[in-house]
Amino acid sequence: MGVRTARPEDFGPLAEVLARAFYDDPVTAWFYPDATRRLRHGRRFFAIRLRQLAGHGLIFTDDARSGAALWAPPGHWREDFRQSLRMLPMVPALLPHIVRTTRAVREIERRHPPLPHYYLSVVGIDPDKQGGGVGSALLDPVLLRCDETGAAAYLESSKESNLPFYTRHGFAVRECIELPEAGPPLWLMWREPDHRRRAGRRGGC
Repeated sequence: MGVRTARPEDFGPLAEVLARAFYDDPVTAWFYPDATRRLRHGRRFFAIRLRQLAGHGLIFTDDARSGAALWAPPGHWREDFRQSLRMLPMVPALLPHIVRTTRAVREIERRHPPLPHYYLSVVGIDPDKQGGGVGSALLDPVLLRCDETGAAAYLESSKESNLPFYTRHGFAVRECIELPEAGPPLWLMWREPDHRRRAGRRGGC
């Protein structure tokens, strides 16, 4: 499938793909309820998120730019002040609901596990190419690294229908929370390293 590390010239097309992938996402729709502007807001948000995480070298795509997986390494899931400033262009879009948005972000951050882990910030596939194994291929580089180094992984799933996909890759639901003001649910999922896969790579039994 030609999975590779994303380059800066990929970020524009990938922001477009991710905006389409998350258009009907319950949390995205809750943050940006105006459906006529959601794609535009999504493109801007994901363009910023790609730039925020680019320095870690853990953004993966394929040769067709069918989707992207954006990871943060252990100890770097929370942006520093400089990186947080990149999100300022999103404030006007969030302003009508800024109080509930701020409360939601704080609650999500409060629940974030303190133990070291790789954080899957975003994974999204073009709607026309979902179900073909692209998502699994994009997750594999970091999950393999987790297994080889004994590291854990963490994500927040905003769709209950995606839980079986993540479960197949070793994640387990630790908690389900509801965002404030009758917001949608969010499933917090944790993955322990798969030592069997690590042994297999090293020729073990």
